[in-house]
Parts: sequence; C-alpha cells; structure tokens
Amino acid sequence: MSRVTARRRTLRIGPNGVITRPDSLAVEEPLEIRTSGSSLTVTMRTPGADIDLIHGFLYAEGIIDTVEDVVTARYCAGTDENGQNTYNVLDVQLRKPVEIAPRNFLTNSACGLCGKTALDEVRTRIRYPLPTEGLRVDLDVLAKLPTELRSRQQVFDATGGLHAAALFTADGTALAVREDIGRHNAVDKLIGWALRENRLPAHDLLLMVSGRASFELVQKAVMAGIPLLGAVSAPSSLAVDLAADSGLTLIGFLRGETMNIYTAEHRINL
Repeated sequence: MSRVTARRRTLRIGPNGVITRPDSLAVEEPLEIRTSGSSLTVTMRTPGADIDLIHGFLYAEGIIDTVEDVVTARYCAGTDENGQNTYNVLDVQLRKPVEIAPRNFLTNSACGLCGKTALDEVRTRIRYPLPTEGLRVDLDVLAKLPTELRSRQQVFDATGGLHAAALFTADGTALAVREDIGRHNAVDKLIGWALRENRLPAHDLLLMVSGRASFELVQKAVMAGIPLLGAVSAPSSLAVDLAADSGLTLIGFLRGETMNIYTAEHRINL
C-alpha cells in the first residue's frame, strides 16, 4: 500500500538564508473504482481507508443502500514501472448489478446545470429525510470541535496539506476521523465507516470538516442522514440553499466561540 506521505527535495528560504532539505508532502494518487471489472470512476485521493472510501462514495451516490449491497471489494490489477501492485484499482462486486454511465454522478451533476436542477436531483435521491426533532447541540460543544478535529489530524501535522472530517456525538465525542487531500474523499471515508459500522442514517451525529462547506459536502451529509454540518470556513450559496431545502443545520466559520449559523438553528442550544 502506498504511504500517505512522501519526501521531496525543497529549497527553504528564511532568516538563515537558503537551505536544501527534504519536505514531507501528502501523497496524491488516483483510485480507479470498478464494478464487476468495468471502470466506474477515478478519484484523486490520499491512500488509506480505501474500502471506507468506496463504501461512502457508492452510498452517497445512491448506488448502494446497505453494507450488504457490496459483496466483495478487492484490489486488482494495477502495477507501477517495477511491476509492483499500486493498490490504486479497486473492483467492487455489487449484490444487485446496476447500469451506471461512467462519471454520471450526483456530486458532479451540478457542473453546467442550474442550482434548482442540482437541488431537485438531491431531493429525489434522499433515503432518510432529516428529522426536525432529536439532535441538539450546546454552543460550548460546537466551539470545541475545530480544536478536537485539529488535534486528530496526524498526517496534517507532518505535511500541512490534508483536509479532515470527523463524526461527533452531541456531547463532542469523536467517533471517527479521516484525512484526505480531497475534502469530499475525507467525508466519503467517514460515511463508509459509518455504513460498515451500521450507524446510518446518522440522525444522532454531527459532521465537522476542515476548510469550506461545498454543495457536495452538504449533499453527502444529507444522503447519510447527518443533521448538522460544521465547517471551519465559508459555505457556498448552493450549499446553503441545499441545507435549507433539506432541513440540515449548516454552520460556517466555526472557529472557537465564533460561528455563523446559516440554516436550521433549532438544533443549537443558544
């Protein structure tokens, strides 16, 4: 399996002049996902938790409904110049084979389409509408989430180049944390973990992500039945529209005691 970090030569320019030294970088490699031998899609990701990644991706795209829908998931042919397995090709056998056009996916469907079309497409695929009652979170718990997430970013400490996502309980207990060079991959890895742990729909959990909250991250949270999404940075306009349409609580600029609550504030104990 490829490592999650790699060393490269760099020139460091600082107060002490120019220094040549190695630098640790986050690894970015393609992962081809196949179904019964046919190529489904290729995503650029940081190697690690690939099985969770494909489960989360297939679930968020509405291709599978339960963990039992995946019969097998195994690494297959894919070698480097030395003939070694790159572990960058995963073949999935589904319990019920489906006809899927390559790259015809919900997370990509907003490209070239209007916002209403994207919202309508998500609405038709939602399995578990978000409950209006249930999860409630205290402000002091929310305020601690960015620090809790950051403290668990082991690869970020070495590279400074990875996004992270975590699932928390309402009292701020971290259940799972995943890192990846793509924020959507980090969330897919989390959803895949939750699916395999029989935690979906995750009506009692909240999702915290580093970086911004895009449309696709809100879409993934809604598809997984996660009622609250917090992000360190800003949401997009379409992300807020989807959150409002779906009843998801969306929080941006969550940085300690300051935050913007964009939608469904009834889940926050103000």
